[in-house]
Amino acid sequence: MPAEGMDRTIMQNEPEKSSMVAMKNLRLTVLYDNNPFRKGLATNWGFSCLIEGVGKTILFDTGGDGAILLANMKKLGIDPGTIDIVVLSHIHDDHIGGLERFLAMNRTVTVYLPQSFPVKLKDKLKGSGIEIREVHGPTMICENVYSTGELGTWTKEQSLIVQTERGIIVITGCAHPGIVEIIKEAKNLIHDDEVLLTMGGFHLLNKSWKELKKVVSTFKHLRVKYVGPCHCSGELARQIFEEEYREYFINVGVGKGISGEEL
Repeated sequence: MPAEGMDRTIMQNEPEKSSMVAMKNLRLTVLYDNNPFRKGLATNWGFSCLIEGVGKTILFDTGGDGAILLANMKKLGIDPGTIDIVVLSHIHDDHIGGLERFLAMNRTVTVYLPQSFPVKLKDKLKGSGIEIREVHGPTMICENVYSTGELGTWTKEQSLIVQTERGIIVITGCAHPGIVEIIKEAKNLIHDDEVLLTMGGFHLLNKSWKELKKVVSTFKHLRVKYVGPCHCSGELARQIFEEEYREYFINVGVGKGISGEEL
């Protein structure tokens, strides 16, 4: 079924600060990534992040291999059955490949996926009894958590926005539409000039040093306080972000947990 559509001004009736996600409750945990962080967890090309403390427990992307995703979850003490919502950023296998194995463990979730996903895949999910919500425009996932809606042209992709009492958090799968463009869209949709954190795949692998320095400069101009590039961001990009952001750079890899109180 289609997700509830929203116009380009999501937050016309912006909630009071007290009703936004409390930092003391928020926790982000990277379950799947090609960058290592916590010993004993498997790395593999792809991305998956768990968002807790926002009213619903959300799994953003499922990595490329369900066995690895579930094994990492088990080692981290995360029960697949506690997850309420799955949000898929885009169609590439390294972001949806773990979905089938995950759904074998939890069939009660609601799956939010881009409307542009193949009909065959959507019909397969519906036929197996999974509730799906097709996302085209900006969409509320749950209170204070939003999808940017489908952005981009060739590879359409949605990113997540978490509205906290200290600014927005933007989580990207691969940022095919452009990481800078996604941040600008998120700020425009939520009407919040404070970007507390941007994390995930930034799709900067093939960028030159000069291009990357410009991206980092733009991040600062956009008032992004913390950065956590991983997955397809590339080692050079991670290095430059770390040099420029220093204590505001977060080394994101599989098993990394980010508590709201640390930001």
